[in-house]
Amino acid sequence: MWLLILFFGSSVLAVVAYRWLPVPCSPLMFIRLVQQVKEGQQLKMVHHWVPLDSISPHLPLAVWACEDQNFMKHNGFDFEQIKAAYEEAQKGGRERGASTISQQTAKNVFLWPDHSWVRKALEAYFTVLIEVCWSKQRIMEVYLNTIEMGDGIYGAEAVAHEHFGCQAAVLSKQQCALIAVSLPNPRKMNSGNPSRYMLRRQTWALRQMRALGSFPME
Repeated sequence: MWLLILFFGSSVLAVVAYRWLPVPCSPLMFIRLVQQVKEGQQLKMVHHWVPLDSISPHLPLAVWACEDQNFMKHNGFDFEQIKAAYEEAQKGGRERGASTISQQTAKNVFLWPDHSWVRKALEAYFTVLIEVCWSKQRIMEVYLNTIEMGDGIYGAEAVAHEHFGCQAAVLSKQQCALIAVSLPNPRKMNSGNPSRYMLRRQTWALRQMRALGSFPME
């Protein structure tokens, strides 16, 4: 009982604290460092927290367009996409994720990459917490600062420096679209050196961005 009380109390305090404080690191960052050591690679972890207003407005728009177009409407879970993904899998189609930006943020900040039911249950718990305690803008800000965007690269400022030689604030619409389309597999899809497939997806992403207009900053 006391362990449960400690877990719930500490998790709520952490979520409340991160409503204002920058997230310094994530479990995935440490997991990747351990993997690099095991594989005999040079250690690499590039991560620089910047506020949302220091990130190009094209990037939250691009991520919104590519990752979760119902982000501003749902309360953490997109049941329409979950149903569509399930029906597609039942028909023998490709398996695809239906995680929202809120779910991905909860996983990135508080949990580890895994497909177990325990991890999924904890992800749902933390998703509810951040949706209750944070604004959509704060969820997007934390997401853009913690998401893996390349091999050893985490967040908008890091990928801007590593792949485009600039600050996150001046990323172009085209560059932001490339970053967004790389997110399903950023260690294989390099936004700074895009494949033809990525360039085709970039064209699609730019159309979606135009349709959405702009990401609401308040």
